[in-house]
Amino acid sequence: MDATHEVFNQPAPLTGYNLFETHRPLRDALTFNAPALDTAPLQALGAIAGTADMQAHARLANTHTPALHTHDRYGRRIDEVEFHPSYHALMAAAVGAGLHGTPWLGGSASPHVLRAAGFMLFTELEPSILCPISMTYAATPALRGNAAVYADWGAKLGSRDYDPVLRFVADKPGVTMGMGMTEKQGGSDVRANTTQAVRDGSDAWGGRYALTGHKWFFSAPMCDAFLVLAQAPAGLSCFFLPRVRPDGSRNAIRIQRLKDKLGNKANASSEVEFHGATAWLVGEEGRGIPQILEMGTMTRLDCALGTSGLMRQALALAIDHTAQRSAFGKPLIAQPLMKNVLADLALESEAATALAVRLARAFDRPHDEHERLMARLLTPVAKFWICKRGSHLAQEAMECLGGNGYVEEGGEGTMARIYREMPLNSIWEGAGNIMALDLLRGLRKGDAVAALAAELAPARGQHAALDRLADALPARVEAMASEAEARRLAQDVALAVQAALLVQTAPPEVAGAFCNSRLGGDWGHAFGTLGAGTGFDAIIERARPR
Repeated sequence: MDATHEVFNQPAPLTGYNLFETHRPLRDALTFNAPALDTAPLQALGAIAGTADMQAHARLANTHTPALHTHDRYGRRIDEVEFHPSYHALMAAAVGAGLHGTPWLGGSASPHVLRAAGFMLFTELEPSILCPISMTYAATPALRGNAAVYADWGAKLGSRDYDPVLRFVADKPGVTMGMGMTEKQGGSDVRANTTQAVRDGSDAWGGRYALTGHKWFFSAPMCDAFLVLAQAPAGLSCFFLPRVRPDGSRNAIRIQRLKDKLGNKANASSEVEFHGATAWLVGEEGRGIPQILEMGTMTRLDCALGTSGLMRQALALAIDHTAQRSAFGKPLIAQPLMKNVLADLALESEAATALAVRLARAFDRPHDEHERLMARLLTPVAKFWICKRGSHLAQEAMECLGGNGYVEEGGEGTMARIYREMPLNSIWEGAGNIMALDLLRGLRKGDAVAALAAELAPARGQHAALDRLADALPARVEAMASEAEARRLAQDVALAVQAALLVQTAPPEVAGAFCNSRLGGDWGHAFGTLGAGTGFDAIIERARPR
């Protein structure tokens, strides 16, 4: 007997849909933050990212992980990382969508908001390859600290042509950049770095140095160039370090090994040593910290954007699965407890999307004093809170799929990949404590109390719990919370801004349920504990991916 049973009541994969068209919270956030934005590029990207072919590339790039080749077959040092063709297909798509340095070239009324929305959509498809994309985005403005280098590299950092071949910049249509900051002994304390930079003359790119030392986390080592920190005579300084020197020779960057990470499998993260590697000064000697803080602001934005995208995809998978699978006589999505869980996840996802897009808006208006202050305050707040909530949401969403969510195979494997990816954005570019402390530093810049009050003012009078929190925040900000209380302050600023945004952009069922639960106390300590009066059906319907 060949057939033992009929397979039924197993959901079809979530594929062949437009990630942008079906993401109503994102579309509403864009209307609020950039009403004149042309969303046609997002429609196109959303269609591509939802195809079975691109989903297959995402799976293959994570299954066939990067391989390091330190030498060629003849014993020559080459320090190359080999990627599966699907990795390159994904990179070409991300670069083609302008998710890297393109916003710095202009061409859109709200280039950073446009790029932010695209970044979130692409994260739903595959987050790992966005590491070099994000670093290119962050490094591009910092590179202006060396005008001569920027003149040769700037336009190509925004080019939509992806070229993975290692060769000199003049011979490439487009390039990517990475960063190298942390060392074994210091981690986030980069002032403890020991890599040394010795002056080695000057040329068309300015002051040239020889770097000797190491980097403990050196992600995307096949990028065309990197911004790194090293100790120069005047102190910690920022340097431009290309993989290929102007004479066409390989720079003395030795890849020691690739990290075996929990997630982020498609992206290569390495440990490297510099053996007198040739680099050029960016900015002034001794001013390396301000340079990396500028870059860190951009990559922290991407941490919030990326986690928001992962949250949305986890929610979409959970809703789609429960809509197709039945138990105890009716679809899972119709079961009262499952409704509570899904609606709660939808609130968290929409609030993350609203805050992340709001933060991106601030980068489109650098000359507006209020927006400048909000960028300074909301960057650590958004990274801290959204990334913390992401891991909890992924676990609960996985549970909606049951055992299928815990396997690596097929469409359900996307959920396992999301779960393994979630902790990374919370760690990368400064973990939770670093973000909370950075908020305290940000409160000393300008009139933070007035800026927060102005941000929350349009939502005043819409919900009593939000008004209470908005009334209490100024005194807490003015008192400059102690370090021990910094996490709670970051949490409450995030919740207040999220609630204020939802009151202005989301339907009453969403905004009311968020304020009742997150601010009003009508909530437990786990997802799925919303009050019985919540508009579950309306919230879930708004979040449906198809």
